[in-house]
Amino acid sequence: MTYQTINPYTNEIVASFDDATTEEVDAAIGAAHDAFLSWRETPFSERTAVLAKAATLLRADRRRYAELLTLEMGKVIGEAEAEVDLSADILQYYADRGETLLETIKVPVALTSEGEVEIVSEPLGVILSVEPWNFPYYQVVRVAAPQLLAGNTILLKHASNVPQAAAMFDDLFERAGLPAGSFKNLYLPHDLTEHVIDDPRVRGVALTGSEEAGSVIAAYAARAVKKSTLELGGSDAFVVLKDADIDKTVEWAVFGRHWNAGQVCVSAKRLIVVDDIFDEFIAKYRSGVAALIMGDPMDAATTLAPLSSQGAADKLEIQVEKAVASGATSEKLGAKAPTKGAFFQPTILTGMDSTNPSYYEEFFGPVSIIIRAESEADAIRIANDSPFGLGGSVFTKDTVNGEKVARQIETGMVYVNHPTMVKADIPFGGVKHSGYGHELTNLGIQEFINKKVIDVVDINAAF
Repeated sequence: MTYQTINPYTNEIVASFDDATTEEVDAAIGAAHDAFLSWRETPFSERTAVLAKAATLLRADRRRYAELLTLEMGKVIGEAEAEVDLSADILQYYADRGETLLETIKVPVALTSEGEVEIVSEPLGVILSVEPWNFPYYQVVRVAAPQLLAGNTILLKHASNVPQAAAMFDDLFERAGLPAGSFKNLYLPHDLTEHVIDDPRVRGVALTGSEEAGSVIAAYAARAVKKSTLELGGSDAFVVLKDADIDKTVEWAVFGRHWNAGQVCVSAKRLIVVDDIFDEFIAKYRSGVAALIMGDPMDAATTLAPLSSQGAADKLEIQVEKAVASGATSEKLGAKAPTKGAFFQPTILTGMDSTNPSYYEEFFGPVSIIIRAESEADAIRIANDSPFGLGGSVFTKDTVNGEKVARQIETGMVYVNHPTMVKADIPFGGVKHSGYGHELTNLGIQEFINKKVIDVVDINAAF
């Protein structure tokens, strides 16, 4: 495993970094555990001050942090700045709420046979955070912020193509006043990941990544009897009902599929449109996609970035070819992609059904699967015919009915009249092959907490 910064716009190697050695990994685990023993006793006021300071530092140097994202994984600069803002918002969310998210719960005496029962929240210890490249800051912060507030400490294994974004957090948290050892980025090779999880001082692992990576990490954690959370792939259904506002829905569809160059677990990957409006929708969708502008992601005029790497673009091309070989129709749209850089021509796939093996795959890039549904009920059936269950959306003028449809879609999150969102104050998580557990809000902070029961009983109480 090679940790390298390769500019996706030029495919040039910018910097390389050595893998961590076993000795360096063991030292980091020891330092994280030692830090935990004191950090868990640190008053919440001091923990929240660190998070608030980190948020302030991000906002104060927003452009520089954003440019690093664009350099390492190709995100257009406006979206990179928005990711910096979102990361700061998450840090501030936990800084503002502090210990109120972990308050002791008193069990009503009427429901207990004896004693005064309390449920207290205690941190577990060192948590391994395994994160992907598509949102190099946001993915890290949505684990680190709540878990640091809870009193846990963090070891980070980031994606190999964003090593500088990973290292940025060491500097950020140090400048924010976090005690040494409480957060440490490791350029961890794959063959040492199980070694970290096996260490008894490491008490849990949070992963965001592919289904394949998740199954491996979950198996490591299970063998070591450690808690894990998994946020894996998605193939979000974007359901368009016959009474939808077509023009506005098309705008959201183009955005929902192509933000971050389509490299989002909750992007609108399957556009499911009822027959009544299918032809109008697809005609307008074609025009919207064709208007996207590929180019330098540092240029504010660019609206479609390169993919994160040439390897990612090559893999996506192979997926499209397989889909076509199994019966799908492929249509490329827009101006011809630049010949240099990891660009991928926006593509629409039609004629896809369950007989095509590619129908059940996640396409991570600007490829839209558009499916004609016979009716609202058929659209719900198609939406649920997926191994994934992360996000989804329903578009309709009748929002009461939209909510009813949303309740019938088997997924972790559904939005009516908006693509799946990522916000600091909305929990995030999926079902089925999209993983388990939650991140963000009060749900996220509870994932690596010991809910300890303390019962003070009269010594003369009955058995």
